[in-house]
Amino acid sequence: MRYVHYYTGQPDPIVVNYSEKVKIHRQFDAADGVVVYEIPYGELIERYKLTSDGSWRKVGFPIKSVDDLRKLRWLYANMVFSFSVDNFLKGSEFMGERGEPQFWVPKSPYQALAQVWIRLEDLIYALADCPDEVEATMKAIDDSCDRLYEEIINSGAVKIVNFGENIHDQLLSPKYFERYLVPFYEKRSNQFRRHGIFTHIHIDGYFKTLLPYLKHLPFDGYEALTPKPQGDVELEEIKEHIGDKVLIDGIPAIMFIPPFTRDDLMEMVERIVKLFHPRLILGASDEVPQGGGEEAIERVRMVSEWCRKYVATQKPS
Repeated sequence: MRYVHYYTGQPDPIVVNYSEKVKIHRQFDAADGVVVYEIPYGELIERYKLTSDGSWRKVGFPIKSVDDLRKLRWLYANMVFSFSVDNFLKGSEFMGERGEPQFWVPKSPYQALAQVWIRLEDLIYALADCPDEVEATMKAIDDSCDRLYEEIINSGAVKIVNFGENIHDQLLSPKYFERYLVPFYEKRSNQFRRHGIFTHIHIDGYFKTLLPYLKHLPFDGYEALTPKPQGDVELEEIKEHIGDKVLIDGIPAIMFIPPFTRDDLMEMVERIVKLFHPRLILGASDEVPQGGGEEAIERVRMVSEWCRKYVATQKPS
């Protein structure tokens, strides 16, 4: 276990509140949902559809114009992110000795826009047509987290923080990665690391164009880097480009389901361990597929038992 609030039923340590000027209306029925942010300058509207696996998928993004970007800046100016020590400790107690308690911070400004607020195509056009407006919005998103980062640091309770970015090559170009994401990571990750808090980042899509950056980014580890046959890079390329950083996970999730066999899975496990141990926290990149059934769980058990045997053979006699 890694996250104190993810599939645990425990509260999120990151709490979001809005000023009384913001009115939020939610309406969900059997298949459709709408969230309306009512602010003095108009409305921002999100639309959702219920998926076959029972989760809600956003199908309508609220930002569609320059005026909407200005509304979003106002919304962030009236949005407060804070860190609940009580929630963190409650989740930590639930987790017990099963893992080091962690959580993720809000997405970087670029990723927040690309994944939460704006359809990707519209974001790319906006960066070309009105970059000043987009960059002002990114600054408002970043500024809204100043208090949060200080509270996490001052709590004295946190040892490891995740940047839950869900990076994928198709969301950005190397140019935008350098311009908008790297400076944010250097600012925020180093803010934690200066106070003895380790950090890692979640990269769970294709990332071949980002390989040259990995060795130099200010993170202690990389979570969910996914090699072939699910991702777009070889295991050896990951090893070459992350340097002495820790690989977290590493087993392609599809190895837990057909057409891949148990032998295919264990061959992959042995390759990963040979390449990355001891700077490795082995797991599925990034989750065992929900449709895997009992066979997927049995494969998890196989990996666990193999790891125990492997560790036993590494101890001096």
